[in-house]
Amino acid sequence: MQRASQDFVELREDVSNSPLWNSDLAPTSIAQRTWTVYNIAALWIGMSVVISTYLLAASLIAQGMLWWQALLTILLGNAIVL
Repeated sequence: MQRASQDFVELREDVSNSPLWNSDLAPTSIAQRTWTVYNIAALWIGMSVVISTYLLAASLIAQGMLWWQALLTILLGNAIVL
């Protein structure tokens, strides 16, 4: 592996003969990495806004938290985990 611009790492050696290699899981070159901040933010929001998040908020409120405390707890948890 060699260092590339902006501290990205690109795999230079051929690993296509490995039994673990798959075209869907193959490393991408730096030129193929086209995600922007918008794409990453959209993915993060999409992973955060799911039914389990609403259920967690409801259970926190049912256990005695105020709505803003439950919201802050979930936002903090998502920021740490995601």
